[in-house]
Amino acid sequence: MSYEQEEEDHYGPGYEVGSYTKDYNDGPYDGESDLNVNSNPEGKPRILLMGLRRSGKSSIQKVVFHKMSPNETLFLESTNKIVKDEISNSSFVQFQIWDFPGQVDFFDSNFDCEMIFGGCGALVFVIDAQDDYIDALMKLNLTVTRAYKVNPNIRFEVFIHKVDGLSDDHKIEAQRDIHQRANDELMEEGFDSVNLSFYLTSIYDHSIFEAFSKVVQKLIPQLPTLENLLNIFVSNSGIEKAFLFDVVSKIYIATDSSPVDMQSYELCCDMIDVVVDISCIYGTKDADGAAFDHQSLSLIKLNNSTILYLREVNRFLALVCILREDHFARQGLIDYNFVCFRNAIQEVFEVRMQVQQASNNTNPSAGSYKKNVLQTFIIDSNEALDLKLVRKPSDVENEETTFKPEMSHQIFGEKYKIKFY
Repeated sequence: MSYEQEEEDHYGPGYEVGSYTKDYNDGPYDGESDLNVNSNPEGKPRILLMGLRRSGKSSIQKVVFHKMSPNETLFLESTNKIVKDEISNSSFVQFQIWDFPGQVDFFDSNFDCEMIFGGCGALVFVIDAQDDYIDALMKLNLTVTRAYKVNPNIRFEVFIHKVDGLSDDHKIEAQRDIHQRANDELMEEGFDSVNLSFYLTSIYDHSIFEAFSKVVQKLIPQLPTLENLLNIFVSNSGIEKAFLFDVVSKIYIATDSSPVDMQSYELCCDMIDVVVDISCIYGTKDADGAAFDHQSLSLIKLNNSTILYLREVNRFLALVCILREDHFARQGLIDYNFVCFRNAIQEVFEVRMQVQQASNNTNPSAGSYKKNVLQTFIIDSNEALDLKLVRKPSDVENEETTFKPEMSHQIFGEKYKIKFY
């Protein structure tokens, strides 16, 4: 069954693959049918949100995953019980978030450490940087040591939160002090092998989204494959930076190997907001198609000769690229390479489904599949006009197709016009 047919069977015959519709709201999302490889919630990684009371745990969850305005979080009540939230935006963004109350007592007989920490993928501990964090460091040490004894594979992430009200010097000093104290206490108790990752975060800027992106990426076993695909796409298309975004949460699940610039990431996030807002205003629900479908794109030209280019991969994933305006002269080349990239992503999805379906009988590795996803590819932007485009081995054997300027051609079932300038 084809990728598009599976989406249509789930969402209905009028659904356009990859469309952003008016259904974008603050509620939960069901995810794509073609990527819903495991409906059992227990099969998903678990992220635990812990910290003292009023440290900002619930606000982080609401802002990142439920699109709540940061100003609205002022009216959230304190969490007095464990709140579980299912996140199923796409195949790669599938996990549970457990928001713990600040007064949780690990020595309470009702607290089952084996159950809580045993299936945990990551533990996010939130520290209020504007408060006295001595008590928070004591709670962090207790939490990490108890969790590590139960599950040494947990990834420990520390959010030094609410730094929006601090000066740059104060931020750096707070991070250095917390980092030093936390690691020293762990070493004194013999937990030298525990690795803590620290992030400066605030819900009033994009730092919280970038921090959660790093957390989620560590839970994605296909991350090396996605990064390799992005590196090949970027190097052959004249692109400076590319992000593979989860559109709903604005978490980037993968990027190429070049360093992430915060300003570039913020521009890409703002672009997604613009595209989604416009799509919600002008989108349609009828059978004639949606305003923003899988053949659509978004292009923003900045006043510094930089272009932001968005192409949708599927319903909840989008590729956002940053490139120079002169490199965009060969848009047809970039579009063709994107089609190859999207088909490679589809193969990764299919492998994930196969692995999940076979997991009851065997224990295959996500990286052990024989399909060579990286052989799909890609036109080098430095090649001459008379380009040799090699299709996937499964489609064409020992055959090359020559593209001339201004020539339309059928590529992987979709019609694209390759035009050179």
